[in-house]
Amino acid sequence: MLTLLRDADLYAPAPLGRRDLLIAGSHIVALSERDAALEALPASLRVDEHDCAGRRVVPGLVDAHVHVTGGGGEGGFPSRVPPLTLTELSLAGVTSVVGLLGTDATTRTMRELLARTYALREEGLSAWCWTGNYEIPVKTLTGSVRDDIVFVDPVIGVGELAISDHRSSQPSFDEFLRVAADVHVAGMISGKAGVLHLHLGDGARGLELVRRALEHSELPARVFHPTHVNRKRELFTEASALVRGAPELAPCIDLTAFPADEVGEGLSAAEAIAAWKREGLPFSHLTCSSDGGGCMPHFDAQGQLEHYGVGQSATLLATIREASADHGLELAELLPLFTTNVARLLRLRGKGEIAVGHDADLLILDDALEVDGLLARGRWLVRGAEAVVRGPFEGSQPK
Repeated sequence: MLTLLRDADLYAPAPLGRRDLLIAGSHIVALSERDAALEALPASLRVDEHDCAGRRVVPGLVDAHVHVTGGGGEGGFPSRVPPLTLTELSLAGVTSVVGLLGTDATTRTMRELLARTYALREEGLSAWCWTGNYEIPVKTLTGSVRDDIVFVDPVIGVGELAISDHRSSQPSFDEFLRVAADVHVAGMISGKAGVLHLHLGDGARGLELVRRALEHSELPARVFHPTHVNRKRELFTEASALVRGAPELAPCIDLTAFPADEVGEGLSAAEAIAAWKREGLPFSHLTCSSDGGGCMPHFDAQGQLEHYGVGQSATLLATIREASADHGLELAELLPLFTTNVARLLRLRGKGEIAVGHDADLLILDDALEVDGLLARGRWLVRGAEAVVRGPFEGSQPK
């Protein structure tokens, strides 16, 4: 079966105008002027045609920070967040996901994370994962960071290793550097990203360990990927300063699309993107992830949990809508932060861009930038704003 998307307002993520897009199996095989692709096809071929009616078609979102097994646990056993379902991701426009553990690698395990990663692949998404969690020594599947990355297919790096947080292992600089070195070399051996994805807490030390690593080691800046940097204005300012002086020697910075009621004293991801642009910083050094399924705890001065929320991948599109409506940013300049930049940093080949030969991961947006349709590897997961594929424990399959 071939799939033909007709009359799509295509963003690749650069705007390409109105096009027809032909999919064979899991890949994009043609982009053409309107009706040209259909006229060139033999009449005997079965073609599933979908009229986009001028709706915007963009790359499926790549979410690099998702607690696919559920996060939380800081408030006792009842505070463990349930695993995410397929439709919590597909209805948010996500076609590629990178799963992780958080604070808890005691009741949660790498075995569980890998099993859920493989399950999401079978359910229709593209899925990878980080090995480890907040802790040093890193809790791995094989007993070795290098072995996990080199020999376990979905593992692309270590994450989310916590720094500047009372829940971290309070790593020394040497411990931190040793993990980063293992990640870097394993990436070289395996041809994978070899990225150290870093949870930033609200501690006063901020990005100190990252700055020291950039100044006092030979490791390339691309190894480090600090996230949650918009949780505090001071932390965002510090992250901006890392990039401002010499972008070619700076790491890629990850924003978190916090729910509106979880921004607190920080910046929403949309506010942070707008501030980044005002400062003239390169968007090539910026990504945005959701912390979907993660617990968003609030602690008192003694580190006791007061209350918590839960992250959702739906905040990615909410951030795009806010940045567009409230800050005047164009869709074409926003999309790379959620697609191309992430795929490039994490070496997810065939992802994050609409091009011939790439995976058919496509998001159809309505006029309000809400999900109207979603194809993952050429398969419809959402059509007409309704989920047409559900996970096995999400109730009956749609007709």
